[in-house]
Amino acid sequence: MCGSEMKGDNPVEVNNWRSAEHVRSYLSIADDRPHGEEIVKVLLEQVPSDVSYVLDLGTGDGRLLALVLQKNPKACGVGLDFSEPMLERARKRFEDTDCIEILKHDLNESLPKGRWEPFDLVISGLAIHHLVHGRKKELYTEVFGLLRSGGVFLNLEHVASPTKALHQKFLAAIGLTPQDDDPSNKLLDVHTQLEWLRQIGYKDVDCHFKWLEIALLGAVKP
Repeated sequence: MCGSEMKGDNPVEVNNWRSAEHVRSYLSIADDRPHGEEIVKVLLEQVPSDVSYVLDLGTGDGRLLALVLQKNPKACGVGLDFSEPMLERARKRFEDTDCIEILKHDLNESLPKGRWEPFDLVISGLAIHHLVHGRKKELYTEVFGLLRSGGVFLNLEHVASPTKALHQKFLAAIGLTPQDDDPSNKLLDVHTQLEWLRQIGYKDVDCHFKWLEIALLGAVKP
């Protein structure tokens, strides 16, 4: 995933997630974010109890995939990420788990059909917002193609605030200043993303949880 900022009239690509220091800084506070336990509770409520095969997009250190396995201990799956520091942590987390495959893949690139699907569940945790908006919608369409009928898509996402003041309120709530804002973020509002999911053909599309800029979007393939 990549981000951009302006330098003169030209966009300059920014990608902090290849940096081991940036990853360490993020993970050092990830467990202490507000409403963390509540988010996990709501997320697990939406994870089916009969998941056999799961795909985790932007798996990071594998924490979301590990939560799914807590509820479905016999499940197998694939975790994708582009960040080597994150991949190293995810591989270590699952080094004794034979049926979890951790692979390097940039979500800017199309998901390879025909290799792993169909999935019972596709999840993503705070990753898709690093993609440009057009690629977000493309990815949602690709996920639809990878799910079995009745399969669930859950995206725990960093979404856009409707105003600058509310965005600054979110930053303050998680202990950041505007100067700390991640330049690789490309935030989009909840409403637009839910409409995309409906247009693609998902059913039971909803926002199951929202606190400021953290939202859990869910949908089912008919």
